[in-house]
Amino acid sequence: MTAILNPFRRMFSPIHPIPAGLYHYQSPPDDPRNYRLHLRMEPHGSGVLIVNAATVLHLNQTAAEYAYYFVLNTPVDKAARQVARRYQVSQEQARQDYIDLVDRIQTLVDTPDLDPVTYLDFERQKPFSGEISAPYRLDCALTYRLPAGDAPDSAPIERVGRELSADEWKAILDKAWSAGIPHIVFTGGEATLRDDLPELIVHAEELGQVSGLLSDGLRLADEVYLGRLLNAGLDHLMIVLQPENEQSWQAVGNAMVEDLSVAVHLTLIPDIQAQAKSILERLAGMGVRRISLSASDPALDQALTAFREVAAVLQMDLVWNLPVPYSKRHPVALEAGDALIEGAGRAWLYVEPDGDVRPAQGDPKVLGNLLTDPWEMIWANPTG
Repeated sequence: MTAILNPFRRMFSPIHPIPAGLYHYQSPPDDPRNYRLHLRMEPHGSGVLIVNAATVLHLNQTAAEYAYYFVLNTPVDKAARQVARRYQVSQEQARQDYIDLVDRIQTLVDTPDLDPVTYLDFERQKPFSGEISAPYRLDCALTYRLPAGDAPDSAPIERVGRELSADEWKAILDKAWSAGIPHIVFTGGEATLRDDLPELIVHAEELGQVSGLLSDGLRLADEVYLGRLLNAGLDHLMIVLQPENEQSWQAVGNAMVEDLSVAVHLTLIPDIQAQAKSILERLAGMGVRRISLSASDPALDQALTAFREVAAVLQMDLVWNLPVPYSKRHPVALEAGDALIEGAGRAWLYVEPDGDVRPAQGDPKVLGNLLTDPWEMIWANPTG
């Protein structure tokens, strides 16, 4: 996470800020980069620019205004005139500053793994430390139902009395968008057991939200069903791999040939420890470049560290902060009362199938219900 502080410090007098809200830019269909920008203008005038739901830039008021004109696709000269008039600087200087910011944003789009601090002269801000009016992501557990054959106690079914309807989930997505949350991850349980999942992805897409799916992937072995999700507007996918199940591998193969950002989660358990290296090599051979790794038992932590090093040698990027579904085979060690992962309750929130909001999956604290309670009350509820 970075903060743009220079060279945008030209604050000569109090300026009425751009109206607070969430502004969205989607690159045109003929742009091969296919990128999205979300700019959340905060009430006090600063802004948060999110590039492809991944890179977060905190902007002061002047830089946020430049980003605002860029997201609205404002011509350079018009943007320069607006800034020059508002901040009492020369139009030439405003034009150059605007072009400079746009060039650096475009560089982040073109090279997403680039360090903005080292290569783009942005100042780094401690992750999750900036003042924000809403999280960057909402993890929506649509259901705690699990596929046939999974142990019934693998999901906390007892915690929820009912599942929200599609219309109720749409109301939650609307409230999230109004609050300034640009990124939705659909999870569970197993989200693909909800027949209305494509409908909900469509709704998120129509709002302008980035939508992701966390799934065991078995239903994605069906190319037709995967196509429905893609046509609905699914932006990224994390498959929780079942290495002994060829249907799971087929799902990975289907996803990798599509225009879709794909990550794979692998939980190290004793039964697959001997094969873990070959599993990673097989995934790398299929083109998987984003991997999430965890272990079922603290006794496997040393082995897990070794396999993370294997992933690095295979040029796989480690994904740390996407939710992992409840399952004895895919544990996340949150139910045991461990400390929250950094960013939980701030950078992202977790919504249960009945609308209750928690700081993260498995955290015992309920902050409110997103269907029935005002957003301001939920966000103001302390997570600690």
